[in-house]
Amino acid sequence: MSKGIKILIVEDDENLRFLVVHRLKSEGYEVLENGDGELAVKTILEEKPDIVLLDWMLPGKQGSAVCEEVRQKGFENLIIMMTAKAQDVDKIDAYNFGVSDYVAKPFNMDVLVAMLESKVKFLLNNDRSEIHRFGDMEHHPNIHTLYRNGRKIELTILENRILLYFLRNPNKVINRDELMLVVWGYNSDVNTRTLDMHIVRLRKKIELNPDNPQLLQTVRGIGYRFNAG
Repeated sequence: MSKGIKILIVEDDENLRFLVVHRLKSEGYEVLENGDGELAVKTILEEKPDIVLLDWMLPGKQGSAVCEEVRQKGFENLIIMMTAKAQDVDKIDAYNFGVSDYVAKPFNMDVLVAMLESKVKFLLNNDRSEIHRFGDMEHHPNIHTLYRNGRKIELTILENRILLYFLRNPNKVINRDELMLVVWGYNSDVNTRTLDMHIVRLRKKIELNPDNPQLLQTVRGIGYRFNAG
């Protein structure tokens, strides 16, 4: 049963690429593959896949450069970076080159499939581009950008994940453990202080007065709640 979703895998490790391609085809995806950064740019622009699974370390052109180039050329679909080291996620943040999300290697195939399923659900339901509006803001998660009265506010990959989870679960009290699992993944050793630090940064971008947050509120002893009004 075909899902009508096209995924491009860009990975130079042939064994891993074979496993991912095989699994995703069995899940009903149309799958393209290549193992080189230069070729990836060409394939993305010509084939316009719905989702790109892009390795961080590539011959020819780094994953980050591939991402940046296709974004500059107008590609707006999902790009998920595959990274071997969790700390690389902070580098992904720093350059802000338009990664939609990331998955840390080594990943469990079931976890990868579940992540893609959740993305695809939104792709299919929201005519391919999920946009959330709240207050005087618009959130475009695929390009992790906020717009306030037309002004663009860039989000890091982690801020984007946190905000998206709150926007998909409005007015619900979300405990810190649940949020950390969603944002950093099942094999992460992140601590609550790191989460709180990202919440503080996110508030600076979405709150009119970050010291007295109206949207992203702390629920003492439990976690947070997004007040969607």
